[in-house]
Amino acid sequence: MPISANSTDEELRRACLKGDRRAQQALYQKYYGKLLGIPMRYTGNQAEAKDLLNQAFLQIFRSLPDYTDSGSFAGWMSTITFRVTMDHLRMEQRYRERYRMEVPERTAIDSRIEGQLEAADIFRCIQQLPDYLRVVFSLYVIDGYQHKDIAAMIGITADTSKWRLRKARQLLQAALEQDYLNNDQSA
Repeated sequence: MPISANSTDEELRRACLKGDRRAQQALYQKYYGKLLGIPMRYTGNQAEAKDLLNQAFLQIFRSLPDYTDSGSFAGWMSTITFRVTMDHLRMEQRYRERYRMEVPERTAIDSRIEGQLEAADIFRCIQQLPDYLRVVFSLYVIDGYQHKDIAAMIGITADTSKWRLRKARQLLQAALEQDYLNNDQSA
């Protein structure tokens, strides 16, 4: 049976272990879209996310002999993609200038705004957050990690993680309110 993106994960894995380039390409095509969301969520930059995904696939291909049948193959690949992304963000954070954005403390989002929010608006605003805030926000709010776990993953303290989450929420609220005002005035 010829190898294709329709082949089972086990068929693709075994063929990749034998060095079959077609199987590697089929595995890449099969999981590209599913795994791209992981680095996209944390980088906010499609080109950077694609680069990280390619690095993750290289790591996946190198680590195939280490895969054990405990858990799903897709989950195993997702974990590798997540780790490659987090490693990149930790390294980048060490060399990058820190952003400082001051936003006045605000109350909860106005109920008029809340009723008109769309997922695309929220996602766009999240992507506009500075990297160091977007990562903590995504890990905490979207992925459900606790501050101590986030701190260990990206090399900060739990208190810094809490501060970054609070700052991210403030900036998101301000951006969403501004979006609402802009849309309200243009209507």
